[in-house]
Amino acid sequence: MHKTLIPYPAIPQLAKTDIAYATLDPALRPFFHLEPTVENFTQAIAERARVTTDRSALAGALEQQYQHLPDAGLVREHIAALRRADTFTVTTAHQPSLLLGPLYFVYKAMTTINLAAAVQQATGKHIVPVFVLGSEDHDLEELNHIRLFNKEIRWEPGVAGPVGMIPAATLAPVLEELKTILGDTEHAQALWSKIEQSYTQSDTFAEATQFIPVMQDELTRQTAQHLVATTIERLSALGFKSQAVPREINLFYLQPGSRERIVLENGQYTVLNTTRSFTPEALLAELEAHPERFSPNVVLRPLYQELVLPNLAYIGGGGELAYWLERRSLFEHYGIPYPILVRRNSVLWFDKDSIKRSLKFGFVPARYFDDMDTLVRAYIESQADAEVYLNTEIADLHQIYNRLAQKAQAIDPTLEKAVRADEVKTVAHLQQWESRLVRAEKQKHEVSLNQLRGLREKLFPGNSLQERSDNFIPYYLKYGERFFDALKANLDPFDAGFVLLEDC
Repeated sequence: MHKTLIPYPAIPQLAKTDIAYATLDPALRPFFHLEPTVENFTQAIAERARVTTDRSALAGALEQQYQHLPDAGLVREHIAALRRADTFTVTTAHQPSLLLGPLYFVYKAMTTINLAAAVQQATGKHIVPVFVLGSEDHDLEELNHIRLFNKEIRWEPGVAGPVGMIPAATLAPVLEELKTILGDTEHAQALWSKIEQSYTQSDTFAEATQFIPVMQDELTRQTAQHLVATTIERLSALGFKSQAVPREINLFYLQPGSRERIVLENGQYTVLNTTRSFTPEALLAELEAHPERFSPNVVLRPLYQELVLPNLAYIGGGGELAYWLERRSLFEHYGIPYPILVRRNSVLWFDKDSIKRSLKFGFVPARYFDDMDTLVRAYIESQADAEVYLNTEIADLHQIYNRLAQKAQAIDPTLEKAVRADEVKTVAHLQQWESRLVRAEKQKHEVSLNQLRGLREKLFPGNSLQERSDNFIPYYLKYGERFFDALKANLDPFDAGFVLLEDC
């Protein structure tokens, strides 16, 4: 593999806040704690060590979750190590996704694994990579489909409630369709074996008492709304778009097949879309008796995650880190260490077929981040027998009319307006000629331009980043385990740029 780093500001598909944090824009400095460098993990460890974590409860809960899963020695060692005071975590998170969803799901996991190894080597501490699956989420439409070989595979379970609690048996039609698509190659058979084991031997799609004081505070004082809204206002004043606006109460109430918001109305707490209603005293009693029935939303979830884990860093995409930047004041209010924010690796995978097809156009791989119109223009300019774009002529024309306007104004100021109107008409005529020249040149290269459009669509499906659209399965069918090996070997969590991998 050949690896190239493209500076984040050169990637037009990325958001302003994403680029600002990735480049450590000074304007964002008040909104995070430690910069994401390996040297800063020593300080993060010292700060985290001063905060008590119920390690026994954490390890016990993880052991219970993993007891029915295939035995993996390293996983068991990591869980056991969490009982020790010299063990810490680095964490990423996502909601459960059908067949791992888009590629960035894999990239998040691999970045986290490599970050754990780098921090462990630098500090001598045992660092455990953790991937938190938000199984209480109920945004089924966000995760129930994947794009595979230009076809959408969709999961329609026919039941409601938290996604992680939906019976795995509802995936049977999806798995049947997938098996047909995979084929019978060696890599396909190996992958099918893993998928079948993962989904058919589980009862649900995805397999918290420490948080009670925070939830009490949220219900009675609505602290998150005030603190986070204030931070969002400060970020907005700097030109950064808000990510997750807090509600008055940022908790859901869980029941079998249901996860609904809690709202405060006329002194009573109501669970939306249900008949449940509580007095303040009754709701707090319910919280003490059944904390598992209360689920934090996106505003409070980071707080809960950092409370139960001895965590040093959170690894996320640009959008995720943008909403973490809105949460620092919330962490300070509750005295919970704010983790180092590490941007996950972003990848454009350029396979051999794409490289071969690209040679015809003479573009370096990084050029494909440009939009299609820019690529077409560049190709036409490189192939045309004569200059087809009239930028120079139009610029010359503007200079001529500027001189004419000056003379007209000196003779009769009322004539300048007529000169400018004539300028607009004449420039429009030149632009029409330019369109005719370009159209004629495009017709000469129609086959090549269609091939160029096909290549860019492969690299940027639907004009979106490859990692936000493609699933890992086509890559696994082609490369097998070598796909993951290549990612592990080439993804550095401290890379200062978008990773372009060429399969040379």
